[in-house]
Amino acid sequence: MKLFRFGTTGMEKPGLWLETGEHLDVSSFGEDYSREFFSKDGISRLKNWVRSNGKNCPRLERVVRFGPALVNPSKIICIGLNYSDHAIETGAAVPKEPVIFFKATTAITGPNDQVIIPRNSRKTDWEVELAFVVGRRASYIEEAEASQYIAGYMLHNDYSEREFQIERGGQWVKGKSCDSFAPIGPYLVTPEDLPDVQNLRLWLTVNGTVKQDGNTANMIFKIPFLLSYLSQFMTLLPGDIVSTGTPAGVGLGQKPEPVYLRQGDIVELGIDGLGSSRQELVSWESWNQKNKEALP
Repeated sequence: MKLFRFGTTGMEKPGLWLETGEHLDVSSFGEDYSREFFSKDGISRLKNWVRSNGKNCPRLERVVRFGPALVNPSKIICIGLNYSDHAIETGAAVPKEPVIFFKATTAITGPNDQVIIPRNSRKTDWEVELAFVVGRRASYIEEAEASQYIAGYMLHNDYSEREFQIERGGQWVKGKSCDSFAPIGPYLVTPEDLPDVQNLRLWLTVNGTVKQDGNTANMIFKIPFLLSYLSQFMTLLPGDIVSTGTPAGVGLGQKPEPVYLRQGDIVELGIDGLGSSRQELVSWESWNQKNKEALP
C-alpha cells in the first residue's frame, strides 16, 4: 500500500495510491494518518475497509498538492554519518555506534513545498534520505523482531544549515530543525511493497545536476539494527519517524570547496519505490513578505 495526504496546508486529507495508478480520496474512512491510526493497526484496517468501500471513493484526476505523508509524529530521530562515503567527505570518522540527533517536528512540510532558507543562513545544504515510520510502541526491542515494528518507508530531504549545525555551539539540532527543513513523502509505502529495503537507489539533483547517487545497501547500520538500538535508549511511539542517513554528495563535501543552496535553486530527489519530490529554495525574507499576513 502507498499512503499519501493531499490538500492545502493544514487541511490535508488521507489518500491511497492503487496499483492501477489511481489516487483515491479515503477521507470517508474517518481517520488521518496519525499516531492513533498507527497504534490501532490502522494500515490493516484501512486495507480491509478499501476492499469493501474503495469503489465508492472519489478518484483524484490530479493531486494538486501532496502534504506530509503522516501527521503529528511525536519525534523525528535522525542517524548521522550512516554511509561511510559521507563520513569521509565531511572529514568525520566512520562511527562505531550510530550517531543520533533530533529534528524538530515543526520542520515537517510537504514533499514539493518551498523550502525556506533561514534568516541569516549562509550554508543551507541538502541530504536525500530513506526514513522509516514506527508502527507500534517499541521499547527494548531485539533486532530479530524489529521488522514487526515498522509501518512503512518514506523519502526525506534532511535539509541542514551547516553553520548553525557545526559552528554555533556544536548542537546539530539547531542546523536541522529550521522551518520547512523536513519535506517528507509523497508516499508512505508499506513493507510488503519494498521487499528489499536495503537495496534501493537514492539520488538527488540541484538545478538538474546530479549531486548524490547512492544505494541503501551501503548503510553502515542497517534498519533492523537501528530500530533495536534506538529502542534501548527511548520509547519509540507509533508514527515516529527515523531518518537513516545520507550518501556522499552533500554540499558540504563538494570539491574543491563546499557549495550551498541559494534562492531560486531547485532540488529534486527520489528513492526506488518511494517516488520523488521537488523543492524550490526561497529566502526567509521573500517568504515572510509573501506569507506574513497568513501567519497566526
